Amino acid sequence: MKSLSLQRSGWMRMFPPLIWLAEYQPSWLRHDAIAGVTLAAYAIPVSLAYAGLAGLPPQVGIYGYMLGGIGYALLGSSRQLAIGPTSAISLMIAGTAGSLAGGDAVRFAQIASLAACAVALLCLIAWLFKLSILVRLVSDSILVGFKAGAGLTIIMSQLPSLFGVAGGGHNFFDRAIRLAGQVGDSNLLVLAIGVAAILLLLLGGRFLPGRPVGLTVVALSIFLATLFGLPSLGIQVTGSIPEGLPAFQVPTFGMLEFQELFPIAAGCLLLAYIEGVSAARSFAAKHGYSLDVRQEFLGLGAANLAVAFGHGYPVAGGLSQSAVNDSGGARTPLALVVCSFALALCLLFFTGLLTNLPKAVLAGIVLVAVYKLVDVRALIWMWRVSRIDFYAAAIALVSVLLLGILQGVLLAALASIFLLLARASRPNIAFLGRLPGTGRYSDRARHEGVEPLVNVIAFRPEASLLYINAETILDAVVTAFRKSPDVKLVACDLSASPYIDLAGARMLLDLHDELASRHVTFCIVGAHAQLRDLLRAEGLADKTDSGAWLRTLDSVLEESKAREGSDLPLERPTAP
Repeated sequence: MKSLSLQRSGWMRMFPPLIWLAEYQPSWLRHDAIAGVTLAAYAIPVSLAYAGLAGLPPQVGIYGYMLGGIGYALLGSSRQLAIGPTSAISLMIAGTAGSLAGGDAVRFAQIASLAACAVALLCLIAWLFKLSILVRLVSDSILVGFKAGAGLTIIMSQLPSLFGVAGGGHNFFDRAIRLAGQVGDSNLLVLAIGVAAILLLLLGGRFLPGRPVGLTVVALSIFLATLFGLPSLGIQVTGSIPEGLPAFQVPTFGMLEFQELFPIAAGCLLLAYIEGVSAARSFAAKHGYSLDVRQEFLGLGAANLAVAFGHGYPVAGGLSQSAVNDSGGARTPLALVVCSFALALCLLFFTGLLTNLPKAVLAGIVLVAVYKLVDVRALIWMWRVSRIDFYAAAIALVSVLLLGILQGVLLAALASIFLLLARASRPNIAFLGRLPGTGRYSDRARHEGVEPLVNVIAFRPEASLLYINAETILDAVVTAFRKSPDVKLVACDLSASPYIDLAGARMLLDLHDELASRHVTFCIVGAHAQLRDLLRAEGLADKTDSGAWLRTLDSVLEESKAREGSDLPLERPTAP
């Protein structure tokens, strides 16, 4: 039998079912069937809640799980990732598509489907150009802050439904102010229903993990609402949900201009890809198979294309639903197909049972699903360990709270790039001393007991020499030189610099000229091949000893010490 790596070669990687179906074992069918039914039981209440969060009819959320799962099963490379609506994308659609629809519910639904189609198109473009680097655009610290901001925003958007008030507002703080002014008008019965649902969901999740607790809470609330006639008491319920499968239709691209559609689709893609790949990688590592991050574009694109044709809105792979799928025993994406079949049966025959579902229960489901996004412990840990990571998380958090999900995620990605540049612009510049009794050198600022060099400055930039950090390195070395007027040799150790650009090479040339004007020798050691090529092109071979470029710092200093006699001694610690 061919190895898995050979089977994944060539065109077969574009259609993963050819791989996992060829390896399929009959014993897996039971596990996939149970996982699919379990996932459907989880998906029904969550999809209804997320559709309400997006401002769309409740059945649209079920369409997302049903059609998205089939699309991903055809082209996705993960065997446990579950596809469906997510909280962040739902809130993004509510904010962006809602503003473009101008209050027209039909146009709103059409724009949401169009956004899913645009996400599919961007996924194809990203796959063609191998843009899997997208997953690295947003750092972990940025993602912690973004998730916290998204979680708080979603929680604030659901609190009015929990209290039975109108709510309103454009961002987190506006919603909080309006809610504070309406708390006195709370409907205590609605609040009691919502709080009871939250407690049952939390207790069920704690003591009955892996069980369909959400579906049970939904069924119980519908039974009690029907039994006691809660709709007649003013309790808001989902109302009638249309029976039957979605009618397939190609979204109309003429509805929006490109500049209106692209930010929505790009934001959804960035969110969906980062969250989906992060979850898929964790399950791939757990089950011992490799994940094709480029193929995930096709899987995500197929899922969104199927949803777009079925009047849904953008979907993504999420950690929570994937965890349900995995804990149910999923071995392959066949579990997603089983889930889709179960949801189709629900749409055909059981939607009438959902009519009296209180909206306060849906709000409770959303709150329980998203409160873990606010990871306070991670924020505190970053504050203690790395302030720059904490500030990155804070930027993402505040931008989401002030600007919304779409602008927040785009600003978070931009902040990630600027933070990367900021870190690269301030590399550690190690001014070296000799480790006692050895020919090795270490950073004097980080290690105690190293022997300082007399009349010598030896420094090692611990980063590539680029245009963004060249001036910083030059300033640091010149400052150190001016503090040591008796220096006769400055040595630059490039062993920790894997790459250099023209600005970096010209910085070394400027440093040489500055030192030469003061009659100080400058030498370069430990330069890699690419660095040597560029240094020669910039003329440094004519101004420095190019033979030293391949040598170690110790050999150059020992040679200089022998040549200069006592002029370049190494200071030794005096005996106590």
